[in-house]
Amino acid sequence: MLAVGAATAEEARARGFVEVCAAGGDAAALARLAAATLDPARGPLLLAVGEGYGGELAGALRAAGFRVLRRVTYRAGEADCLPESAVRALHGEKLHAALFFSPRTAACSVRLLRAGGLGECVRGIVAIAISPRVARDLSALPWRSIRAAPRPDQDSLLETLGTP
Repeated sequence: MLAVGAATAEEARARGFVEVCAAGGDAAALARLAAATLDPARGPLLLAVGEGYGGELAGALRAAGFRVLRRVTYRAGEADCLPESAVRALHGEKLHAALFFSPRTAACSVRLLRAGGLGECVRGIVAIAISPRVARDLSALPWRSIRAAPRPDQDSLLETLGTP
């Protein structure tokens, strides 16, 4: 089994998968890992994805000669509003940083902050993005600063949180 990153690989092992290889944390790394370690002639790949995800990865795998069976295995819905505790923290200027793990969470957060009239409340907050792509999605708001992790994985994101 191939997994996008270390956290997914660890979860797969906990669920009984014995042979799991982790890629570098994003779809491009997973496509490279598949091309380097798998033989397209051995059969199709099952690509289990969340709704709205995996299209680019499936395309990259097909371009590398694989037959890909892309299946939606979960759906994640967006919130209609920010939790009251988050609104209080934003108004109370109690937040130092906010972490963003995907383009979808960044876009949803920006939408909810704007809809709630809270866009200006982020001026004192450092936005930490898992990738430059996510950082671009956050640039619509006046964060104190926006930092992108050097690698698209949780460890790198957390290391970026600790840098000045």
